[in-house]
Amino acid sequence: MSAINLTSLSKEEFRKFVDSFDTVLADCDGVLWLGNTLIEGSPNVISQLLKIGKRVFYVTNNSSKTREEFVSKCSRLGYPSEKDNVLSTAYLTACYLQDVGFKKKVYVVGSKGITQELDAAGIEHLDVGPDPMCNDMTTLLMNEVQLDSDVGAVVVGFDEHFSFPKMVKAASYLKQPDCAFIGTNTDEVFPTEFPLTVPGTGTFIRAIETCTKREAFKIGKPSPYVCEAIIKRHNVDPKKTIMIGDRCSTDILFGNRCGFKTLLVLTGVTTLEEVHQLRKSNSKENQDLVPNYYIDRLGDMLPLLS
Repeated sequence: MSAINLTSLSKEEFRKFVDSFDTVLADCDGVLWLGNTLIEGSPNVISQLLKIGKRVFYVTNNSSKTREEFVSKCSRLGYPSEKDNVLSTAYLTACYLQDVGFKKKVYVVGSKGITQELDAAGIEHLDVGPDPMCNDMTTLLMNEVQLDSDVGAVVVGFDEHFSFPKMVKAASYLKQPDCAFIGTNTDEVFPTEFPLTVPGTGTFIRAIETCTKREAFKIGKPSPYVCEAIIKRHNVDPKKTIMIGDRCSTDILFGNRCGFKTLLVLTGVTTLEEVHQLRKSNSKENQDLVPNYYIDRLGDMLPLLS
Protein backbone atom coordinates (compact mmCIF):
# COMPACT_ATOMS: atom_id res chain seq x y z
CA MET A 1 0.00 0.00 0.00
CA SER A 2 1.25 3.50 -0.79
CA ALA A 3 0.42 6.65 1.17
CA ILE A 4 -0.40 9.50 -1.22
CA ASN A 5 -0.05 13.13 -0.21
CA LEU A 6 -3.59 14.47 -0.66
CA THR A 7 -2.33 17.91 -1.65
CA SER A 8 -0.36 16.39 -4.54
CA LEU A 9 -3.55 15.33 -6.37
CA SER A 10 -4.69 17.23 -9.43
CA LYS A 11 -8.10 18.95 -9.32
CA GLU A 12 -9.65 16.06 -11.24
CA GLU A 13 -8.01 13.43 -9.00
CA PHE A 14 -9.18 15.27 -5.88
CA ARG A 15 -12.73 15.50 -7.26
CA LYS A 16 -12.75 11.73 -7.82
CA PHE A 17 -11.38 11.26 -4.30
CA VAL A 18 -14.20 13.31 -2.76
CA ASP A 19 -16.83 11.57 -4.92
CA SER A 20 -15.56 8.16 -3.76
CA PHE A 21 -17.10 8.48 -0.27
CA ASP A 22 -20.38 9.66 1.21
CA THR A 23 -19.62 8.99 4.89
CA VAL A 24 -16.77 10.53 6.91
CA LEU A 25 -15.59 9.01 10.18
CA ALA A 26 -13.41 11.54 11.99
CA ASP A 27 -11.26 10.85 15.01
CA CYS A 28 -11.23 13.73 17.51
CA ASP A 29 -8.05 14.01 19.62
CA GLY A 30 -5.20 14.84 17.26
CA VAL A 31 -7.50 15.53 14.28
CA LEU A 32 -10.03 18.11 15.45
CA TRP A 33 -8.34 19.27 18.64
CA LEU A 34 -5.46 18.66 21.05
CA GLY A 35 -6.83 18.67 24.59
CA ASN A 36 -8.84 21.88 24.66
CA THR A 37 -6.92 23.52 21.83
CA LEU A 38 -8.60 23.73 18.43
CA ILE A 39 -6.60 22.49 15.44
CA GLU A 40 -6.97 25.42 13.08
CA GLY A 41 -8.93 24.84 9.90
CA SER A 42 -10.53 21.56 10.92
CA PRO A 43 -14.00 23.01 11.72
CA ASN A 44 -14.16 24.65 8.28
CA VAL A 45 -13.38 21.34 6.55
CA ILE A 46 -16.02 19.44 8.55
CA SER A 47 -18.60 22.15 7.79
CA GLN A 48 -17.73 22.07 4.09
CA LEU A 49 -18.00 18.26 3.96
CA LEU A 50 -21.47 18.50 5.49
CA LYS A 51 -22.38 21.30 3.08
CA ILE A 52 -21.59 19.13 0.04
CA GLY A 53 -23.76 16.31 1.39
CA LYS A 54 -21.38 14.03 3.28
CA ARG A 55 -22.44 12.31 6.50
CA VAL A 56 -19.97 12.96 9.32
CA PHE A 57 -19.52 10.87 12.47
CA TYR A 58 -17.09 11.61 15.27
CA VAL A 59 -15.50 8.29 16.25
CA THR A 60 -13.29 8.61 19.30
CA ASN A 61 -11.45 6.17 21.55
CA ASN A 62 -11.65 8.75 24.33
CA SER A 63 -13.76 7.23 27.14
CA SER A 64 -13.58 10.20 29.52
CA LYS A 65 -16.67 12.00 28.20
CA THR A 66 -20.31 11.19 27.47
CA ARG A 67 -21.76 11.84 24.04
CA GLU A 68 -23.49 14.93 25.39
CA GLU A 69 -20.15 16.27 26.64
CA PHE A 70 -18.56 15.63 23.24
CA VAL A 71 -21.42 17.52 21.56
CA SER A 72 -20.86 20.42 23.96
CA LYS A 73 -17.12 20.44 23.20
CA CYS A 74 -17.76 20.26 19.45
CA SER A 75 -20.15 23.19 19.69
CA ARG A 76 -17.68 25.24 21.73
CA LEU A 77 -14.91 24.64 19.18
CA GLY A 78 -17.10 25.20 16.11
CA TYR A 79 -17.90 21.66 14.94
CA PRO A 80 -21.49 20.90 13.89
CA SER A 81 -22.65 17.85 15.86
CA GLU A 82 -25.49 16.07 17.61
CA LYS A 83 -25.55 13.11 19.96
CA ASP A 84 -26.40 10.52 17.32
CA ASN A 85 -23.27 11.26 15.27
CA VAL A 86 -20.87 10.86 18.21
CA LEU A 87 -19.52 7.35 18.75
CA SER A 88 -17.34 7.27 21.86
CA THR A 89 -15.95 4.20 23.59
CA ALA A 90 -17.83 5.06 26.79
CA TYR A 91 -21.12 4.91 24.87
CA LEU A 92 -20.12 1.82 22.87
CA THR A 93 -19.10 0.00 26.06
CA ALA A 94 -22.63 0.50 27.40
CA CYS A 95 -24.00 -0.67 24.02
CA TYR A 96 -21.90 -3.83 24.17
CA LEU A 97 -23.06 -4.71 27.70
CA GLN A 98 -26.65 -4.20 26.55
CA ASP A 99 -26.02 -6.38 23.49
CA VAL A 100 -24.83 -9.30 25.64
CA GLY A 101 -27.69 -8.94 28.14
CA PHE A 102 -25.46 -7.98 31.09
CA LYS A 103 -27.42 -7.79 34.38
CA LYS A 104 -24.83 -7.46 37.17
CA LYS A 105 -22.63 -4.58 38.42
CA VAL A 106 -19.56 -3.14 36.71
CA TYR A 107 -16.27 -2.23 38.38
CA VAL A 108 -14.91 0.69 36.38
CA VAL A 109 -11.29 1.74 36.18
CA GLY A 110 -11.97 4.98 34.37
CA SER A 111 -13.96 8.18 34.61
CA LYS A 112 -17.51 9.46 34.88
CA GLY A 113 -17.78 9.44 31.10
CA ILE A 114 -18.13 5.66 31.33
CA THR A 115 -20.35 5.53 34.41
CA GLN A 116 -22.75 8.15 33.07
CA GLU A 117 -23.18 6.19 29.83
CA LEU A 118 -23.78 3.06 31.94
CA ASP A 119 -26.39 5.00 33.92
CA ALA A 120 -28.12 6.01 30.68
CA ALA A 121 -28.23 2.33 29.68
CA GLY A 122 -29.59 1.27 33.09
CA ILE A 123 -26.46 -0.69 34.03
CA GLU A 124 -25.33 -0.69 37.68
CA HIS A 125 -21.73 0.13 38.56
CA LEU A 126 -19.41 1.02 41.42
CA ASP A 127 -18.21 4.60 41.86
CA VAL A 128 -15.14 6.01 40.13
CA GLY A 129 -12.59 8.54 41.32
CA PRO A 130 -9.37 8.52 43.37
CA ASP A 131 -8.50 5.30 45.17
CA PRO A 132 -5.06 6.09 46.60
CA MET A 133 -2.59 3.70 48.15
CA CYS A 134 -2.62 3.56 51.95
CA ASN A 135 0.53 3.24 54.07
CA ASP A 136 1.55 -0.26 53.05
CA MET A 137 0.38 -3.31 51.10
CA THR A 138 -0.43 -5.43 54.18
CA THR A 139 -2.85 -2.78 55.47
CA LEU A 140 -4.36 -2.48 51.99
CA LEU A 141 -4.97 -6.21 51.64
CA MET A 142 -6.20 -6.80 55.20
CA ASN A 143 -8.36 -3.73 55.76
CA GLU A 144 -8.83 -1.57 52.68
CA VAL A 145 -9.96 -3.84 49.85
CA GLN A 146 -13.59 -4.93 50.02
CA LEU A 147 -14.98 -6.68 46.97
CA ASP A 148 -18.63 -6.52 45.88
CA SER A 149 -19.99 -9.98 45.12
CA ASP A 150 -22.45 -8.53 42.58
CA VAL A 151 -19.70 -7.35 40.22
CA GLY A 152 -19.79 -9.28 36.96
CA ALA A 153 -17.58 -7.13 34.73
CA VAL A 154 -14.46 -4.98 34.88
CA VAL A 155 -14.27 -2.09 32.43
CA VAL A 156 -10.93 -0.30 31.97
CA GLY A 157 -10.79 3.11 30.32
CA PHE A 158 -8.65 6.23 30.64
CA ASP A 159 -8.13 6.89 34.36
CA GLU A 160 -6.03 9.78 35.60
CA HIS A 161 -6.42 8.29 39.10
CA PHE A 162 -5.06 4.86 38.12
CA SER A 163 -3.53 3.28 41.24
CA PHE A 164 -2.22 0.11 42.84
CA PRO A 165 -5.46 -0.45 44.83
CA LYS A 166 -7.47 -0.25 41.59
CA MET A 167 -5.21 -2.86 40.01
CA VAL A 168 -5.67 -5.14 43.02
CA LYS A 169 -9.46 -4.84 42.87
CA ALA A 170 -9.68 -5.27 39.10
CA ALA A 171 -7.40 -8.32 39.14
CA SER A 172 -9.25 -9.84 42.08
CA TYR A 173 -12.63 -9.52 40.37
CA LEU A 174 -11.14 -11.01 37.22
CA LYS A 175 -10.00 -14.14 39.09
CA GLN A 176 -13.59 -15.23 38.57
CA PRO A 177 -13.70 -16.76 35.06
CA ASP A 178 -17.26 -15.55 34.44
CA CYS A 179 -16.33 -11.92 35.18
CA ALA A 180 -16.17 -10.04 31.86
CA PHE A 181 -13.03 -8.04 31.11
CA ILE A 182 -13.59 -5.04 28.80
CA GLY A 183 -11.10 -2.42 27.63
CA THR A 184 -12.35 0.74 25.97
CA ASN A 185 -9.32 1.08 23.65
CA THR A 186 -5.64 0.27 23.22
CA ASP A 187 -4.17 3.74 22.65
CA GLU A 188 -0.62 3.77 24.03
CA VAL A 189 -0.48 7.53 24.60
CA PHE A 190 -2.99 10.35 24.92
CA PRO A 191 -2.36 13.28 22.53
CA THR A 192 -2.27 16.67 24.27
CA GLU A 193 -1.19 20.22 23.55
CA PHE A 194 1.64 19.85 26.11
CA PRO A 195 5.21 18.61 25.34
CA LEU A 196 4.85 15.66 27.69
CA THR A 197 4.06 11.98 27.19
CA VAL A 198 0.69 11.05 28.70
CA PRO A 199 0.09 7.28 29.07
CA GLY A 200 -3.05 6.14 27.26
CA THR A 201 -5.73 3.61 28.14
CA GLY A 202 -3.80 0.76 26.53
CA THR A 203 -1.15 1.19 29.21
CA PHE A 204 -3.66 0.55 32.00
CA ILE A 205 -5.30 -2.37 30.20
CA ARG A 206 -1.98 -4.11 29.56
CA ALA A 207 -1.01 -3.79 33.23
CA ILE A 208 -4.18 -5.60 34.28
CA GLU A 209 -3.87 -8.13 31.46
CA THR A 210 -0.37 -8.93 32.68
CA CYS A 211 -1.32 -9.67 36.26
CA THR A 212 -4.55 -11.56 35.40
CA LYS A 213 -3.19 -13.47 32.39
CA ARG A 214 -6.44 -12.55 30.66
CA GLU A 215 -7.03 -10.55 27.50
CA ALA A 216 -9.60 -7.76 27.56
CA PHE A 217 -12.37 -7.56 24.98
CA LYS A 218 -11.54 -4.30 23.18
CA ILE A 219 -14.34 -1.88 22.26
CA GLY A 220 -12.66 0.97 20.38
CA LYS A 221 -10.61 1.29 17.21
CA PRO A 222 -9.22 -0.93 15.74
CA SER A 223 -11.57 -3.50 17.32
CA PRO A 224 -14.09 -5.29 15.06
CA TYR A 225 -16.86 -4.35 17.52
CA VAL A 226 -16.81 -0.64 16.71
CA CYS A 227 -16.76 -1.45 12.99
CA GLU A 228 -19.83 -3.69 13.31
CA ALA A 229 -21.60 -1.11 15.48
CA ILE A 230 -21.05 1.67 12.95
CA ILE A 231 -22.11 -0.40 9.94
CA LYS A 232 -25.21 -1.91 11.59
CA ARG A 233 -26.42 1.01 13.70
CA HIS A 234 -25.88 3.71 11.06
CA ASN A 235 -26.27 1.83 7.76
CA VAL A 236 -22.75 2.69 6.61
CA ASP A 237 -21.40 1.29 3.33
CA PRO A 238 -17.69 0.51 3.88
CA LYS A 239 -16.88 1.07 0.20
CA LYS A 240 -18.24 4.62 0.41
CA THR A 241 -16.64 5.56 3.75
CA ILE A 242 -13.40 7.29 4.74
CA MET A 243 -11.70 7.15 8.14
CA ILE A 244 -9.69 10.24 9.11
CA GLY A 245 -7.27 9.79 11.99
CA ASP A 246 -3.92 10.77 13.46
CA ARG A 247 -2.72 7.35 14.63
CA CYS A 248 -1.79 4.45 12.35
CA SER A 249 -2.00 1.79 15.07
CA THR A 250 -5.68 2.52 15.76
CA ASP A 251 -7.41 4.84 13.26
CA ILE A 252 -5.69 3.70 10.08
CA LEU A 253 -5.57 0.01 11.02
CA PHE A 254 -9.27 0.22 11.91
CA GLY A 255 -10.16 1.85 8.60
CA ASN A 256 -8.11 -0.60 6.54
CA ARG A 257 -9.57 -3.61 8.36
CA CYS A 258 -13.11 -2.36 7.78
CA GLY A 259 -12.59 -1.71 4.07
CA PHE A 260 -12.79 2.10 4.44
CA LYS A 261 -10.55 4.57 2.67
CA THR A 262 -8.04 6.02 5.13
CA LEU A 263 -6.58 9.50 5.56
CA LEU A 264 -3.83 10.24 8.10
CA VAL A 265 -3.41 13.77 9.43
CA LEU A 266 -0.02 14.65 10.89
CA THR A 267 -1.28 16.81 13.77
CA GLY A 268 -1.41 14.01 16.34
CA VAL A 269 0.55 10.88 17.18
CA THR A 270 1.94 9.28 13.99
CA THR A 271 4.70 11.10 12.11
CA LEU A 272 5.40 11.03 8.37
CA GLU A 273 8.76 9.36 9.04
CA GLU A 274 6.92 6.51 10.80
CA VAL A 275 4.65 6.15 7.76
CA HIS A 276 7.70 5.92 5.47
CA GLN A 277 9.20 3.21 7.70
CA LEU A 278 5.93 1.24 7.60
CA ARG A 279 5.81 1.48 3.81
CA LYS A 280 9.33 0.06 3.53
CA SER A 281 8.43 -2.98 5.62
CA ASN A 282 7.63 -6.29 3.97
CA SER A 283 5.41 -7.29 6.90
CA LYS A 284 1.68 -7.48 6.12
CA GLU A 285 1.04 -6.40 9.70
CA ASN A 286 2.91 -3.16 9.05
CA GLN A 287 1.34 -2.68 5.61
CA ASP A 288 -2.09 -2.74 7.29
CA LEU A 289 -1.00 0.38 9.18
CA VAL A 290 -0.25 2.42 6.05
CA PRO A 291 -2.91 5.00 5.10
CA ASN A 292 -4.22 5.45 1.57
CA TYR A 293 -3.64 9.19 1.89
CA TYR A 294 -2.00 11.65 4.26
CA ILE A 295 -2.10 15.41 4.79
CA ASP A 296 -0.25 17.76 7.14
CA ARG A 297 -3.47 18.88 8.82
CA LEU A 298 -7.15 18.52 8.04
CA GLY A 299 -7.51 22.25 7.41
CA ASP A 300 -5.27 21.93 4.35
CA MET A 301 -8.19 20.24 2.58
CA LEU A 302 -10.26 23.43 2.60
CA PRO A 303 -8.73 25.11 -0.50
CA LEU A 304 -9.15 21.82 -2.36
CA LEU A 305 -12.82 21.51 -1.35
CA SER A 306 -13.69 25.13 -2.15
